[in-house]
Amino acid sequence: MTDPKPIDFQTDPTRYRHWRIEAEGPVASLVMDVDETGGLFEGYELKLNSYDLGVDIELADCTQRLRFEHPEVRAVVIRSGKDRVFCAGANIRMLAGASHAHKVNFCKFTNETRSAVEDASEQSGQRYIAAIKGACAGGGYELALAADHIMLTDDGSSTVALPEVPLLAVLPGTGGLTRVTDKRKVRRDRADVFCTVEEGIKGRRAVDWRLVDEIVPNASFDERVAARARESADANPLDGPAPHTGIRLIPLARTIEADTVRYSTVAVAIDRDGRRAEITITGPDTEPATTPEAIHDQGAANWLLTAARELDDALLHLRANEPEIGTLVFKSVGDPARVAAHEAALLDNRDFWLAKETLLLWKRVLK
Repeated sequence: MTDPKPIDFQTDPTRYRHWRIEAEGPVASLVMDVDETGGLFEGYELKLNSYDLGVDIELADCTQRLRFEHPEVRAVVIRSGKDRVFCAGANIRMLAGASHAHKVNFCKFTNETRSAVEDASEQSGQRYIAAIKGACAGGGYELALAADHIMLTDDGSSTVALPEVPLLAVLPGTGGLTRVTDKRKVRRDRADVFCTVEEGIKGRRAVDWRLVDEIVPNASFDERVAARARESADANPLDGPAPHTGIRLIPLARTIEADTVRYSTVAVAIDRDGRRAEITITGPDTEPATTPEAIHDQGAANWLLTAARELDDALLHLRANEPEIGTLVFKSVGDPARVAAHEAALLDNRDFWLAKETLLLWKRVLK
């Protein structure tokens, strides 16, 4: 596999090939149903719910949309849309044929999607539950580890596995072993054994080792998952009054040319010979919305929200598609006082969910 075309990090539910968002009141499901023929590049099939960067781009979009478009959601269930497999992890054939630069960026983005799930739980109160039926291995288990609660069906064959030692173990740096020991507090001797067991661990042993939180008989699994999600949502009420309905994250205005990438508030000039890119952010030309109602009415057109989304996309574009760029130079144009006024308006309304989410998005982008 080669990297023949620019990677596009923009997507939306109408273009998804691998995930579905099913939201109903305070509970939502993210259904992973990977299209085998929907790989980002040619030369491999995404069998057994294995994933490539394209699958994670959709997952990142899902978590973002749940925060902005479905703020009423308090519990999110990650589950598989396929029988007998949750997720087989990163696609090995894709990794075998990818360039080194693509592998590095794939690792970064994969861990960032898991961190985004944890951030949504910690900062936005959207608690995640991983509902595992079938094999859950490698990066698939790393996805489950990002959740707050892991449920495993007790059917005699469903397992969790992180086979770093006996198999290829090409991505041990994407957070799996760290989350096993530091987040789930698995004893280090058991973690050592766990990453040597190719066949994985199932049933009561998985609970005893803290690899999952509960096992459920297969016959009642779906019912118990639904009940657990309702319990989680009820135990995690909204802060303050119920939020307005969510806003729609409209597609970004973007033009890509030979040496430039232009958005409505961000412009990128690429100097490949000098291995540098100049990123210019243009300040707002309007006064800020200063009340929760006005901020909500602006929706995704709010200057700070637009600028954050555009800067995020620009940085991802440079990272994935311009690997030789070694220096980023940031510039700004516009009225500093007006920029400060827009920031002050969000800070003054930080208790309003949309202002809070916009500030949190800036934090994620700058990190």
